[in-house]
Amino acid sequence: MNGLLEAALAGGLGGPAPHELVATSVFWIHHGTRLAGGSTTYRNQYVLVRLGDSFGGCAFEGGEVDPRICGDASGSPLDVLLRHESRPLRIAALDAYLGHLRPHRVAARTGEAEPVTLPGGTPELRAVARDAAIAGLLDIEAGAKVGLIGVVNPLVAAIRERGGEPLPCDFNLKATQWGDPVTDDMHEVLSRAEAVVATGMTLSNGSFDTILERCRAQDTPLVVYAQSGSAVARAFLGAGVTALSAEPFPFSQFSAEETVLYRYRGVGGA
Repeated sequence: MNGLLEAALAGGLGGPAPHELVATSVFWIHHGTRLAGGSTTYRNQYVLVRLGDSFGGCAFEGGEVDPRICGDASGSPLDVLLRHESRPLRIAALDAYLGHLRPHRVAARTGEAEPVTLPGGTPELRAVARDAAIAGLLDIEAGAKVGLIGVVNPLVAAIRERGGEPLPCDFNLKATQWGDPVTDDMHEVLSRAEAVVATGMTLSNGSFDTILERCRAQDTPLVVYAQSGSAVARAFLGAGVTALSAEPFPFSQFSAEETVLYRYRGVGGA
């Protein structure tokens, strides 16, 4: 991750250098939701950066970012945000920059990404459709153990629908909707998994690099489900990330209308 950030600051990724660009706005969202039939209330926080025609986002743990950062950071040169002391803000700025250099919609037009339209409707309908699209990136045999780093109940169900056996791991949950125990020991899950699905939250909490290195070393397929940091995760496609579900802002939970996510597959697929 640090190497990608350094390359961006050096202007080595093509296009305008970060010091030539200005982040029009930086904003913060605190989002809580409980899906029908579930007992889990998801509490998510995001910091987002608007850069021209691109939004970059990064999820973070409660209390990690003070909302007052938004007023101070809005209107800043992008390179200032890429050097900011707040890791989530740095990642959101990097995500905005990479999304500005190559938007997901452009990648879809060139055939690099597959656009998937999520239906308009209730949060439950949209969550099921979204997580089925993510699980569709898994190429697994029946009974394969799938590490799920960052637990979303509909995604647990979608992995089972694909014939996989989820190994759920999360810092904030103790059990899935169906009573499956959730561990907070990522290393134990990675040692057992035959494939891994990791959420974009791993970018902000610092675990992404570890997951990437372990999956590379073990030749374990790694699918990243990224709302947070979708363009950042894309930079590792084919270099440890074997498939990616990229969902740029506004995320599916913030709309009842049709929205699009973009599925990428590395060489050889997931």
